[in-house]
Amino acid sequence: MTVRTTVVAGATAVALATGLAAPAMAAGTGTDTAPATAAGTTRTDTHEATRQAVRAAVQDGVPGVTLTARNGRSSWSTTAGVGNLRTHAPRSADDRYRVGSITKTFVSTVVLQLEAEGRLSLDDTVDKWLPGVVHGNGHDGSRVTLRQLLNHTSGIFDYTSDETFGRTYFLKDGFFEHRYDTLAPGQLVAIAMAHEPDFAPGTSWNYSNTNYVLAGMVIQKVTGRPYGEEIRHRIIDPLHLTATSVPGTRVTVPGPSSRAYSKLAETATGPTYDVTRLNPSLASSAGEMISDSADLDRFYSALLKGRLLPPKQLKEMKATVPVEGIPNAGYGLALIDRKLSCGVHVWGHDGGIHGSSSVAVTTADGRHSLAFNFNGDWSGDTDAVIEAEFCGK
Repeated sequence: MTVRTTVVAGATAVALATGLAAPAMAAGTGTDTAPATAAGTTRTDTHEATRQAVRAAVQDGVPGVTLTARNGRSSWSTTAGVGNLRTHAPRSADDRYRVGSITKTFVSTVVLQLEAEGRLSLDDTVDKWLPGVVHGNGHDGSRVTLRQLLNHTSGIFDYTSDETFGRTYFLKDGFFEHRYDTLAPGQLVAIAMAHEPDFAPGTSWNYSNTNYVLAGMVIQKVTGRPYGEEIRHRIIDPLHLTATSVPGTRVTVPGPSSRAYSKLAETATGPTYDVTRLNPSLASSAGEMISDSADLDRFYSALLKGRLLPPKQLKEMKATVPVEGIPNAGYGLALIDRKLSCGVHVWGHDGGIHGSSSVAVTTADGRHSLAFNFNGDWSGDTDAVIEAEFCGK
């Protein structure tokens, strides 16, 4: 059921699907926080299934997990494993982490707000706002709409699928030499333009991080301000998301936070590397943001409750296209609809970047939300955690 939504998707960049066995001592560690409940109510749900799924992920090799769920006015958090393999310090419920492609939902929300304000249309072509940027090897920005960027039906090549890019930034030798490089959005798009499109615009679906680099560039062209400033002004500040940031070129993750680990290899065996420090400009508006689980719960809940978008734009965001090979999921405008085994639909997004695998989902009414993070990028079953929280198994 997981839709591959890592900021890395290239064949040479399979570090985000490979793995380390966490030390045995990590598997049994974990903490829960007391739930906040509405006055006069008694909490009977023990979240035992969720707790077991989180611990199973650690047994499977994830160094550590942090999770927060919210249902109505009640919230609950749990952690398992370690946040630091050297000191064995535990993860915290307040950990901030790189959220990878969850960034895309923030970007899409801003684009849809601009549409609601009459400043752009989803039917605008990319060329209208970025003339000549999508061009070459069959790419043609005059044939690609903003809607097709947001729902990944543009056919534009994913720059992270470029083999040289993968070797340079996601395998061990390249990563340690280039982890602090600054990459401009135009450079990332240029990498994609050196390849042919995946298909003609609007004829198929394929996840492409280039789409959201372009979306971030459109936001800046329309508003005159970087996409990160618009996210802060329109979403982070109004929702009081105090743990959420758009780091730009900042290489550190603000505290409290844990270390992030990767294999930086094409296999699931071998050494494990601390990849916490990196320049996230390699992800740009496709996946550079940092947040924590409580903030992500608040964001997706507010979004689905209609606090960030008018009904027309929220309906557009929820209009999904099929995802090939995954019959129980559809992709909207950076909003994934998943039908779980118990029939519950949840809406949200996954995100992966070096050493970090995250998920944030909520029910259609925005009442029941879940967000969690693995601080390793090679193992663990995120779907099992979602099923446990919403279906009790």
